[in-house]
Amino acid sequence: MPPKNKKKDSEGDEAKFMRAARFGRVKNDLKMGFVGLPNVGKSTLTNILAGACHAEAANYPFCTIDPNIVQAVVPDQKFQYLVKTWMPPSVVPAVLKIVDIAGLIRGASEGAGLGNAFLSHIAAVDGIYHLVRAFDSDEVIHVDDSVDPIRDLETIQSELCLKDKESLSKVVEKEKDRVRKEKGLARSSDPPLGEIFQSAYDKCLQLIESNTPVQTYEDFSMGEVDIIRDFGLITTKPQIYVINMSKNNFLRKGNKWLPKIQAWVNDHGGGQIIPMSCEFEQELMDLNDDADAKQSFIQKCEEEVKAMGLSGPGFAVKSVVPRLIRAGRQALCLQSFYTAGPKEVRAWTIMKGTLAPQAAGVIHTDFERGFIKAEVANFDDFKALHNGEKGMAKVKEAGKYRQEGKSYVMQDGDIVVFMHNTTAPKKK
Repeated sequence: MPPKNKKKDSEGDEAKFMRAARFGRVKNDLKMGFVGLPNVGKSTLTNILAGACHAEAANYPFCTIDPNIVQAVVPDQKFQYLVKTWMPPSVVPAVLKIVDIAGLIRGASEGAGLGNAFLSHIAAVDGIYHLVRAFDSDEVIHVDDSVDPIRDLETIQSELCLKDKESLSKVVEKEKDRVRKEKGLARSSDPPLGEIFQSAYDKCLQLIESNTPVQTYEDFSMGEVDIIRDFGLITTKPQIYVINMSKNNFLRKGNKWLPKIQAWVNDHGGGQIIPMSCEFEQELMDLNDDADAKQSFIQKCEEEVKAMGLSGPGFAVKSVVPRLIRAGRQALCLQSFYTAGPKEVRAWTIMKGTLAPQAAGVIHTDFERGFIKAEVANFDDFKALHNGEKGMAKVKEAGKYRQEGKSYVMQDGDIVVFMHNTTAPKKK
């Protein structure tokens, strides 16, 4: 059995995501990666996400970064409000980088298929969209000849945990070498491991041997987290389980596998599950920017739902793509702040908890080096007070325009002007 995972029902979703991302890099360009067996819809969904929301920022250059890396525009109503207010010639939204990782097969941890190359691709991303096939199709062959999401979940999770077990097998000797060097001991000696290191190692091994992702365990101490971060374990990455259903099952919001998938996820540490349909999303996307055609398609789908005898808000027909993108950002603990003016409205990506000087550094390193203060307006205050004006005059009159210093923790949706005083570095 893995270490007992104490449930904190009063804990908010944000705190849970912050905990899930505690082992990751502190960066603003974090990436989500699609992981799954072959023929589950990874490439299709990656392309759908890459094409999503482009109409929201007409002059932003969208493209595939590499053959398997794309940028998905983050759906953001606050950003769109600022764009409509200023109507600037330059509009730059926030984006989420997504990697389409080649399909994994049983035995990958031992070199089968793309083997270590595949696992190195997973190691290079910061969060995982765990895509699971829950649709039948004679045209799309399943690698194991039958559709069984639970078997597929076991296959993927087992391969990730087996790779992590291999990584763990190396960290003990590495730590002993560090202790020998630090204390000047002979290589033949067998020095005892530190209490925190041993505790972190034991908990990780117990989780991995139970086929449970390390990141799902709640009660690591900060000291243990610091140590585990250096273990290089794949299952420390936040995971979102994405269930690819048929269009018909998606519309009726039901599938025979969903309860079993929910039970499996709960038994393996828990996690967010997002049911969706690549079939539905592809048909919707193929209509491009034809708003009338898209509306007609949605209405037709709604009529199909009513014909099934289903009604109510829970059966509304809409794309899941915005939710997928937001969930990816949330899993990585990313948020946006804005700069807005007559020339440009831009959303800048930072990690939750970023201080004002570091946020300024995202715009330009000189801004961080010469940071003086941040002039900040809360988006909700701006929306309520600006009275249609393209500026902060009304917000200032209401006393809602603040000056913040170096200790200010940036909040999601801040509208900011950074004041800085930076001279060029002295020439040597």
